[in-house]
Amino acid sequence: MDLFMAISLFFLCFIFFIYKSYLQKRNQNCYLLGYECYKASDDLKLDTETCGKLILRNKNLGSDQYKFLLRTMVNAGIGEETYGPRNVIDGTEETPNLSGSLSEVDDIVFGTLDKLFDNNGVSPSEIDILVITISMITSVPSLPARVINRYKMRDDVKVFNLSGMGCSASVIAVDLVHHLFKTYMNSFAVIVSSESLIPNWYHGNERSMMLPNILFRLGGCSLLLTNKSSMKHKSLMKLKLSVRFHGGASDEAYQSCTRVEDSQGYCGFSLSKSLPQAAAKAVTMNFRVLLPKTLPLRELVRYATVSFLHSKTNNNKGKTPSLNMKSGFQHFCIHPGGRAVIDAMGRSLGLNEYDLEPTRMALHRFGNTSAAGIWYVLSYMEAKKRLKKGDRILMISLGAGFKCNNCVWEVMKDAMDDVNVWKDCISRYPVKSTANTSFLEKYSWVNELEPQPNKKIEKIKN
Repeated sequence: MDLFMAISLFFLCFIFFIYKSYLQKRNQNCYLLGYECYKASDDLKLDTETCGKLILRNKNLGSDQYKFLLRTMVNAGIGEETYGPRNVIDGTEETPNLSGSLSEVDDIVFGTLDKLFDNNGVSPSEIDILVITISMITSVPSLPARVINRYKMRDDVKVFNLSGMGCSASVIAVDLVHHLFKTYMNSFAVIVSSESLIPNWYHGNERSMMLPNILFRLGGCSLLLTNKSSMKHKSLMKLKLSVRFHGGASDEAYQSCTRVEDSQGYCGFSLSKSLPQAAAKAVTMNFRVLLPKTLPLRELVRYATVSFLHSKTNNNKGKTPSLNMKSGFQHFCIHPGGRAVIDAMGRSLGLNEYDLEPTRMALHRFGNTSAAGIWYVLSYMEAKKRLKKGDRILMISLGAGFKCNNCVWEVMKDAMDDVNVWKDCISRYPVKSTANTSFLEKYSWVNELEPQPNKKIEKIKN
């Protein structure tokens, strides 16, 4: 009898352990149910004429600065239809105010959240976790509090306000939610990512701080995620893995992208010469963890073998062996931070123009929208009907700090074909060239000016 009781107790404990492990594994899943990207109104477009007026009315610029901006505008990969902040369009960028800044944030946050809730049939009262990642503005009450008040969310919603994370913030938020899902079962989570441009437009003449004015544009996104197994059949994608690297312990990496004041007291972002090296190191260190977990064993063995033979036969001369990224991923969402960033990532990962097309076109149409940028890239893939069930997508995000954060998604359904913000223009893409030749044609006279650094140009040609 005692033996029977002992066997029964052991069997019950075994069943309980198996069931508990099953529940834990089930709740570790992270599904993307939907996402919405922000598209501003047409009156906020920064076309050639508007950009030219904006640059020329800066009284702190001289001919050298005009020439630098002309070259940069032509080669940055930015098109004619990106969106700028309201105060820049209205010509009041030198006197930003809090009400205008909050109005800009409200348009992006509430505009994308309204669509997100409506299109997915989820009520704001069902949200268990709220993460906001808008770095360059603070308010009291906080931005998450504005969202909670607007949608009358529950008083037990778990709130996280990520500040200063920059262009990598949305992937950081996804990783955070993934870990929270291990504790909070059967939950819905919302992530909102954007940036505040109105109070952060640079008015000085430092080249390292003028570049963000050209690259950064108005944009944002909202994501809806869940770990409910009952929602699996409704999900767009499933998170397979996320890897984060932070190189902030290095002084050079930490100072490569910072918000500072120049010698005249103008505040803006400074992009130092050490930025490419900091980014390259961050990507390398991240991939050391990511790739062994995601690429097939045969590719890892092939790479190790070829690398060994290369070191023995060529004495480290000639073309260096590289991993075949396409053996593990079908699609690549690279942060559209600028043409140089895209080119460098393409070379280092061995990607062709088809692979880079979504990122280049997102930069051309919407500019660098900070942490939301990779979701505009994903939306382009959807609009072009590239995604099929079972495909794996690698999202690569870079941010100040310096950080490299990646995540791997698996497509859960074939019908990922929502055109989203690309509805009015997807038929025109891809464009043959991302160079802004119209800007060159209109303002080529700048190259004729005599060098006059830090001196106002008295006569402006139209």
